[in-house]
Amino acid sequence: MKEVTEKEALLRLTTLCSKAEHCTWEMTEKMRRWGLDEAVQARVVEYLLKERYVDDARYARAFVREKIKTNKWGPRKIEQALYAKRIATEIYQPVLAEVDQEDYLKILRPLLQAKRRQLGGLSEYEQNGRLARFAMSRGFTFDLIRQCLDVDEDLTDDEDD
Repeated sequence: MKEVTEKEALLRLTTLCSKAEHCTWEMTEKMRRWGLDEAVQARVVEYLLKERYVDDARYARAFVREKIKTNKWGPRKIEQALYAKRIATEIYQPVLAEVDQEDYLKILRPLLQAKRRQLGGLSEYEQNGRLARFAMSRGFTFDLIRQCLDVDEDLTDDEDD
């Protein structure tokens, strides 16, 4: 593999960052894979931050919006993904706190209703257990899951009357 120079790395990364949001860790990881010296990596990252090609707070906001709307993830899964991308807790916690609980509930309710239809033939207790595990695997907290399951139970009780 051809060795990448500092100038080439800077050009590649600025081009990449101008097309989509990326975090500092992603840029550093790319340069590490290219075999760039740590001093060079530091200079390139400093330039990317100074010129606002990379902004971890902006990245975190975009990441949270995308994962909620597109992937239908809950707060725990988003938090774990941001932690894996080495975004500082001080950056992502306020971003997650900005999201209204009702936004998560609007996503979780239809997910659980669709999953409940797939679980026909099981007792309500078994269904709720499976639904809770499913929702937890999507990163939703038990408080949110409980709210949705309580509403679903109220609806099924009304249908039985």
